[in-house]
Amino acid sequence: MQRRRGVPATIWKSRLHTDNRGNEVLVADADGPHQVRCALIPQRSARAEVPGQQQINITRMIVSANLDGVELWSRVELMGKVWDIVTPPAYHHGDRKTRHWAIDIRERPS
Repeated sequence: MQRRRGVPATIWKSRLHTDNRGNEVLVADADGPHQVRCALIPQRSARAEVPGQQQINITRMIVSANLDGVELWSRVELMGKVWDIVTPPAYHHGDRKTRHWAIDIRERPS
């Protein structure tokens, strides 16, 4: 599916936050997430075959927007589910129509 007519997604930025012990930790920033439309390409998945295992579902998300503040500790809301970012955003610069950002995301267990 094309990026501009693709699936709507909310990408939460990350920011440094000092906890009550004085440690700096990265947390999802609630101030102004990125609202984007994206194309999805399934990468790999593994079914949970034994009780106690988790299903792994990794998808590549392709967006046109420059995603400042998005890194490995950010979160993505997509299709009613929450996803973790597996790889940082990577810019691909090709011809005029192939310039995009690619992010691998993993579905969080429910």
